[in-house]
Amino acid sequence: MLLSLFMASLSATGADMSNGANNFYTSDQVTVQKVTFKNQYQMKTAGNLFIPKNLNLGNKHPAIIVGHPMGAVKEQSANLYAQKMAEQGFVTLSLDLSFWGDSEGQPRNAVSPDLYAEDFSAAVDYLGTQTFVDRNRIGVIGICGSGSFVISAAKIDPRMKAIATVSMYDMGAANRNGLKHSATLEQRKQTIAAAAEQRYVEFTGGETKYTSGTVHELTDKSNAIEREFYDFYRTPRGEFTPKGSSPLLTTHPTLTSNIKFLNFYPFNDIETISPRPMLFIAGENAHSREFSEEAYRLAGQPKELVIVPGAGHVDLYDRVDLIPFDRLASFFLTHLK
Repeated sequence: MLLSLFMASLSATGADMSNGANNFYTSDQVTVQKVTFKNQYQMKTAGNLFIPKNLNLGNKHPAIIVGHPMGAVKEQSANLYAQKMAEQGFVTLSLDLSFWGDSEGQPRNAVSPDLYAEDFSAAVDYLGTQTFVDRNRIGVIGICGSGSFVISAAKIDPRMKAIATVSMYDMGAANRNGLKHSATLEQRKQTIAAAAEQRYVEFTGGETKYTSGTVHELTDKSNAIEREFYDFYRTPRGEFTPKGSSPLLTTHPTLTSNIKFLNFYPFNDIETISPRPMLFIAGENAHSREFSEEAYRLAGQPKELVIVPGAGHVDLYDRVDLIPFDRLASFFLTHLK
């Protein structure tokens, strides 16, 4: 019976919608408004502000910022998490990182870890100046790549009082070493050389080249990780193209900027975030699990590591029957009280 339901959902949508996959969830318990604010470099950052309908705006309330997976936009996973947390009574803000979605930054899809971290601090600026937000009770959630960006931000911004990551990717280690340290130094040097040579092409007016990201079609040679991301980003389950963009560019960073990740070490000094609490959530079967476990090992106290039974990496983007929203809610209710 379960198998037949699974196959029916797959054939009807072209995507695996099992375990309550609901990326485009909308809550009737919250209101949403589009907002923009400037980061420290005077670039416009765009977000969605979610406010519980029963909230007394005459009082000050805790707030949570939610960052999207690397290469995604706020409409992919971040909005879902923001609404689910707003249903628990928090003011929440999902945001587009610089160069992505509705936020400013040229060229589009550029990689800049420092600016990504700055966007989270700018979101604190914005929330902390709202009359109904208690600036001393602001937390952050980073999904996938944003997990490493919120860590980077929190190390130098003590206004982030509680930090949670879900299906975290250490974007620095992933690009330097590959998963489970599968990439060689020689391969890394080849990537660097190709990106450096491409700079000449683009400097002289040539076409921008993009890299990595999600494949656009599956073949009999597609591996499990490619299939996992394809099922979210290339099907109705999670596919979303921002206005003015192209589906062909979704999730793909520019080649010449992606090597900036090679100089990105978010776990260095992670212990200095203590005594602010940290929560790391990862799927039992996630190919990215190593990053959450390493961050947990290095972090100071207090810290929690939650391994979700039976879940993979992308499962925790939108499968509401697997995502431990109750653990997230209790974490923030405890530490932002």
